[in-house]
Amino acid sequence: MNALKKYLGIIWMLLSPSIVAFLVWQASEKIGNATEATRSNVTLQWSIILIIFFPICIGLFIFGYYAVKGYYEHLPESSAEITDY
Repeated sequence: MNALKKYLGIIWMLLSPSIVAFLVWQASEKIGNATEATRSNVTLQWSIILIIFFPICIGLFIFGYYAVKGYYEHLPESSAEITDY
């Protein structure tokens, strides 16, 4: 199971920048294809989409990094096992 967590961590770390690149590519394509009358609305829509998804992708990358580093290998089974570092 720990090996699966590490493999999925690598996948999440690779998926995160891929999603960002795909969103930026789509935004530039859609804004470029918009007519002059709708360009400001399309730009606003894609700006909102990018602002929302950038932190999500950063979190996905961090989650994958922690999975690769082994932070999820032993999860506590009771509250007595939780310690502050």
